[in-house]
Amino acid sequence: MHADRDESAGTGGAAGSTLLSKARQDAVTPYTEGDPILQVRDLAKHYPLTQGILFKRQIGAVRAVDGVDFDLYAGETLGIVGESGCGKSTVAKMLVHLERPTAGAIRYKGEDIAKLSGRALKAVRRNIQMVFQDPYTSLNPRMTVGDIIGEPYEIHPEVAPKGSRRQKVQDLLDVVGLNPEYINRYPHQFSGGQRQRIGIARGLALNPEIIVADEPVSALDVSVQAQVVNLLDRLQAEFSLSFVFIAHDLSIVRHISDRVGVMYLGRIVEIGSDAEIYDHPTHPYTQALLSAVPVPDPTARDHRERIILHGDVPSPANIPSGCRFRTRCWKARERCELEVPLLAVPAEFRLVDTPARHDSACHFAEEKRVVPPEGELEVPGPAERGSTEREPGEQPGGTVREPGDKPGSAGPGPGQQGSAGGEA
Repeated sequence: MHADRDESAGTGGAAGSTLLSKARQDAVTPYTEGDPILQVRDLAKHYPLTQGILFKRQIGAVRAVDGVDFDLYAGETLGIVGESGCGKSTVAKMLVHLERPTAGAIRYKGEDIAKLSGRALKAVRRNIQMVFQDPYTSLNPRMTVGDIIGEPYEIHPEVAPKGSRRQKVQDLLDVVGLNPEYINRYPHQFSGGQRQRIGIARGLALNPEIIVADEPVSALDVSVQAQVVNLLDRLQAEFSLSFVFIAHDLSIVRHISDRVGVMYLGRIVEIGSDAEIYDHPTHPYTQALLSAVPVPDPTARDHRERIILHGDVPSPANIPSGCRFRTRCWKARERCELEVPLLAVPAEFRLVDTPARHDSACHFAEEKRVVPPEGELEVPGPAERGSTEREPGEQPGGTVREPGDKPGSAGPGPGQQGSAGGEA
């Protein structure tokens, strides 16, 4: 992570940190920085659509995830963003084997865990843990905090003998910033942020190498979100963790992630470092997403181009041919309907040293800065300063610019649908 470390988040007791670090060293031999610890190739999850009561037959499939590829390196945080329903949470469940993939491979240190079962799968699951989205429903209301955090020790008793479990649970509470004396309390006695800290402590119990965080802050207030994100940041530094951080809040993903993957309709359409994705996006969908992020700076807000997508997201049960974003893309051509774009560095950027040189699944990828840097902002003239508010995308002269329009034109670009639709 590149975010500033927040030493004030939680107490981070020295005793708890020392015990966890020692147990971690005894359990695994961590990879060195830069080595891929998790490799995902052609990952897919299709849910069958059936017809009939007595004699069911499959008439189709919901392709929730349909060919996802990415690598996770030791000590890295990979952020995954996208609209609701794009398959982010399904990917998370497959990484921890809560869902069995329809196809593809999930290689942990070279071993395909998608094919494991029984004791072999149990051993791998110890090193890949999950923090769930909802801190209210992910904790059993009938169990005390001590029982919740200590439950992994019942499944993996070799990690903590019975005589030392209570102390280990108290150490974990201290590590995540909660009072160890809360061990006998129940989940309803905690706030949402405290409950999420309990979920994080449960994830740390087995000293994992990878934590999959499925929108861990989406149900929390903004101030509590910052506390939880800073806590994850500190824990990664202390225990050499690798994170797959899934969220739909682009600002939080940028704060915590080293690399970012953008998903659309079951596939990753663009992936790169945080600076490459946010400051030099090349895929039209990524550019549309970034243009929808609220900008607190009024000057930057007035000078950015708001990209409005027309039409609805296609159903995963009826995915368009070729490029799956073509039905909403202002750059769509005949080639987009016929050919599936590969997730690779676009040809025009392969021989040049530029931040736009990163993987993007678009036939007509081009770099586009959605929000210009402060140094490049133009000072508004007298006429513009006195003008009334404009519609999103409206230029200072009073014309509304849709994606793909040339300067001075007001009509839709090539391939642009004329009907009203949703925004990114």
